[in-house]
Amino acid sequence: MAAQTKFLVAAVCIVLASLQGVFAASSAGCGKTPTMKSQQYSMNVNGKNRNYIMKIPSNYDNSHPYRLVFTWHQLGGSAQKIVNGENINQGGALPYYGLEAIANNSAIFVVPDGLNAGWGNQGGEDVTFFDQMVKAVEADLCIDTNLRFSTGFSYGGAMSYALACTRASMLRAVAVLSGAPLSGCTGGNDPVAYYGQHGTSDSVLNVAMGRQLRDKFVKNNGCQAVSEPQPNGAQSVKTEYKGCKEGYPVTWVIHNGDHNPSQVNGGSSTPFAPQNSWDFFSQFS
Repeated sequence: MAAQTKFLVAAVCIVLASLQGVFAASSAGCGKTPTMKSQQYSMNVNGKNRNYIMKIPSNYDNSHPYRLVFTWHQLGGSAQKIVNGENINQGGALPYYGLEAIANNSAIFVVPDGLNAGWGNQGGEDVTFFDQMVKAVEADLCIDTNLRFSTGFSYGGAMSYALACTRASMLRAVAVLSGAPLSGCTGGNDPVAYYGQHGTSDSVLNVAMGRQLRDKFVKNNGCQAVSEPQPNGAQSVKTEYKGCKEGYPVTWVIHNGDHNPSQVNGGSSTPFAPQNSWDFFSQFS
């Protein structure tokens, strides 16, 4: 009898331990009636007023943990421009970098506004802004805390890279579009699933900068280095690195275009970054 009791106690402990891991992936907002809506919010960060816009699925279910996706604007941009989208034929991006339209209501989007329309991250203030947004959102909404993502173009890509360096434990993956090390890289020694893309004709942030960011996570993620990929004429070339640590892939897309979040392949009118980025993010569940 005693042996059976010990066995049952051990079995219960194992089950509880496994359930703890499941519940740990659900934010405090799960099960709550939400107060947040799809609108702009403000918060105080280090004495400065900071704004961000929320986009919540119309069929939001407070018992379902959602992906959380941060979308950071380029220099001179704004949260509202990311929400509205801009002319993709004039160097603009689709709304939410094209991700919300293909996420099939599986994600909640956070669209921050930068100080001076950028992400200088002085003294880490933009990372602190990120921390406070995560805390506020997850206290109110049902988020899978294992499925946080970040993406952005140009300065927004730089900010996503800074978070990959500084908040690796908080992010499942990033997608850096034509980025550079402009927002810093505190820490930067831990693995993060990394998608990057850049144009060989980039006249704003040279492709060497994008390769520098990529190589940081090729190393951190334990991937095997390869000969430098090149575009195939007007067609982009996607390289999925081999030998990476389990759960930490690196994908690199090189194209022959300029500084553009909405680059298309020859013969196509559809930007490839949205589907590439979403495919990279949605492999994680």
